Amino acid sequence: MTEIELYNIWLQNATQDPDLQTELKNIQNDTDAIRDRFYRDLEFGTGGLRGVIGAGTNRMNVYTVKRATQGFADYLNQEYSNPSVAVSFDSRIKSDVFSKAAAEVLAANGIKVHIYTELMPTPCLSFAVRELHCQGGIMVTASHNPAKYNGYKVYGDDGCQITLRGAEIILDKINSLDIFSDVKSSSFDEEVAKGNICFIGQEVIDAFYEKVLAEGINTELCAASGLKVVYTPLNGTGNKPVREILSRIGISNVTIVKEQENPDGNFPTCPYPNPEIREALEVGLKYCQEVQPDLLLATDPDCDRVGIAVPDGNGGYALFSGNEVGAMLLEYICQQRIKNNTMPENPVTIKTIVTTDIVNLIGQEYGVEVIDVLTGFKFIGEQIKMLEDKHQENRYIFGFEESYGYLSGTYVRDKDAVNASMLICEMAAYYRTQGITLLQARENMYKKYGVFYQTLHSFTFEGESGMNRMNDIMNTLRNNPPSEIAGIKVVRFDDYKTSISRDTEAGTESAISLPKSNVLAFFLDGGSKVIVRPSGTEPKIKTYFTSKMPTHEEAEQLEAKLAGDFTKIFE
Repeated sequence: MTEIELYNIWLQNATQDPDLQTELKNIQNDTDAIRDRFYRDLEFGTGGLRGVIGAGTNRMNVYTVKRATQGFADYLNQEYSNPSVAVSFDSRIKSDVFSKAAAEVLAANGIKVHIYTELMPTPCLSFAVRELHCQGGIMVTASHNPAKYNGYKVYGDDGCQITLRGAEIILDKINSLDIFSDVKSSSFDEEVAKGNICFIGQEVIDAFYEKVLAEGINTELCAASGLKVVYTPLNGTGNKPVREILSRIGISNVTIVKEQENPDGNFPTCPYPNPEIREALEVGLKYCQEVQPDLLLATDPDCDRVGIAVPDGNGGYALFSGNEVGAMLLEYICQQRIKNNTMPENPVTIKTIVTTDIVNLIGQEYGVEVIDVLTGFKFIGEQIKMLEDKHQENRYIFGFEESYGYLSGTYVRDKDAVNASMLICEMAAYYRTQGITLLQARENMYKKYGVFYQTLHSFTFEGESGMNRMNDIMNTLRNNPPSEIAGIKVVRFDDYKTSISRDTEAGTESAISLPKSNVLAFFLDGGSKVIVRPSGTEPKIKTYFTSKMPTHEEAEQLEAKLAGDFTKIFE
């Protein structure tokens, strides 16, 4: 079926949302606009859906959400008897609409729905799945993407994002459905009256808070530490839970960034609400100049990531990377749990393959086993589940990924910025009582283990032509890998799609035990490396650079050379 034919079908049938009809009529004579909206179905990836909000098969709207939910419902009814699902949503445009649409489809398929009464963070969704013994979960969010995006993440019965097997089955079921004629739906209010849709109560939220607080190590030091914090929820879901937790551990001197305090899916003061980038923190940093806090905290819209900035000693504020915060938290947890005699036997920490290798050195220092997994926090959650199945979940002490996602407990199976915000503040308070700033603590870590400097460069490829270009680049790098990068020899080449690791010096090959994934890794002589992968949720190729050098200056210079070589490839 052509894009024009699909357009006409939507024009006749997509009447449920007036915004869609307005958009469709406005593009009636715009062939390019029609093609972009209908040239493909919005991809249901390993985690769910994510795309621009609007009309068409390649957009996030009530129809693509309902079709995906019908596929999920068919999967649940196939796998379980009398399944139930927890649903949550963030502050994004139409998140509440999409969550209700999903609930209506689930209820129409005989599936009990538990839905939060107001926007709640992603970790609270993961927690509700486990706490309410649900067989699945749906979180309506596009995480840290710009305002024009929304998304839909699917969770399994363990509170972790759906497995690869589950995602494949759901995708097959979605692909068999006509978007208008094969989707069951019902009235939200009627299903609430029948008891098929029920609201998640405060007792579940309080139980979540208790689990977060139980992860504290030295929280008794916080109240008297004098720690001063500026916090911004970036117009998202973190405002209530993060402030509640900080209050409960005694962090009372907290200044809220007013412009970003309340939910607002337009994100007027941070067009790209991603705490990984400085632009998102600019308003908060202005507050810092006035308040002079020890710490700036920023959580993303669905509150599963947190970024920080600290005084740089020269009147400004320095941003820490996710790798740095994660490594510092791991060392802090190890030191303090050993000191307090709460370290379990055979402790485990879990990180993704693109996360800093300084973790391996910290693990060696404290006798902690380090497990590497593919990119995506669900693979960390999967490892926690494996430990749980062996009744060894207490071995897990911390897991993190470079993209500002952290988790120290097993009560949820996704990254948790509520938990991480508490731990970061506790760590800062502890060091403050020792007369050490977070900046000094970071430098102490690098003096001990060496400088690992990591950066992420994302190269965007919009539209159908961009997708083709991304595929061409990955195929070229896979079939003709460079023998050197920035003048440094490539000593090992890992292809996670073919599951082959090639030692380029010895000329030997070995198997990679992780699941297949479209990821390429180039290991350089001296310990630096480059990892390349297409994003699973955005039209981007993400490139991770690690430069390992004796000093910061040398590491930054090498990173610039590495990035320069790859920029030429992607141009």
